[in-house]
Amino acid sequence: MLSSTLTPERTFDLSGTTMLITGAAGGIGTATARLCKHLGAALVLSDCVDTQRLETLAHEIGGVRAVHRCDVTDRDAVQAMIRQHGPFSALADTAGICPYDEDWLDPDWNEVAFMRVMRVNVLGPINLVRAMLPGMIERKQGRIALCGSIAGWTGGLRAGAHYAASKGGVHALVRWFAQRAMPYNVTVNGVAPGPIATGMTDGQGYQTDGYPMKRMGEPEEIASMLAFLCSPGAAFIAGAVMDVNGGTLMR
Repeated sequence: MLSSTLTPERTFDLSGTTMLITGAAGGIGTATARLCKHLGAALVLSDCVDTQRLETLAHEIGGVRAVHRCDVTDRDAVQAMIRQHGPFSALADTAGICPYDEDWLDPDWNEVAFMRVMRVNVLGPINLVRAMLPGMIERKQGRIALCGSIAGWTGGLRAGAHYAASKGGVHALVRWFAQRAMPYNVTVNGVAPGPIATGMTDGQGYQTDGYPMKRMGEPEEIASMLAFLCSPGAAFIAGAVMDVNGGTLMR
């Protein structure tokens, strides 16, 4: 039975939610922005790319509060963005990179590429949550959704060691953050996508014939989970990493 404060009409309604979406110029981020705007959220869109792509998206979906170019690995820049555009009641962090050129057994391998992936995919979420969580705790309200990956559970299908390690780190951080946020009515969760048809995977040799559904996932199918985790309907979910992988991994 739904509680008196969670009516069927409000279960997935994001009206009154001020949400920051990072990585908004990417496939999953763009799909998340479109869906969350449709569900009523007031949006701030961020990415490290030229803001023209964000401005084009904002114009298309309408009603976006602001766009902001930000490198999530830069702690000071992240804090400045949160101060400028906050307070926020929700964060959907879709920023991430997945280079496919790593050969960790190559004698000439060095840690530069590895550390770049770790900075974006692990330090980035740390910077974002570190800047946003204190305000949410003070207001005793907030929803945070981070992007992990099936690679964080299995080592991945095509991903390198750096990506698998980084996404395993995100899964651990979801639980670590959640333990500290839950007493204040702030939830931290994650989504672990399987292979998704975006620019990140295009042309990288994914063989869909071997997948249970015989296809890649769509960005909108990850966006729907991120939107749910930021909605009133997910108020009792905390520290969870939700598998959205078309049955490629069943745990």
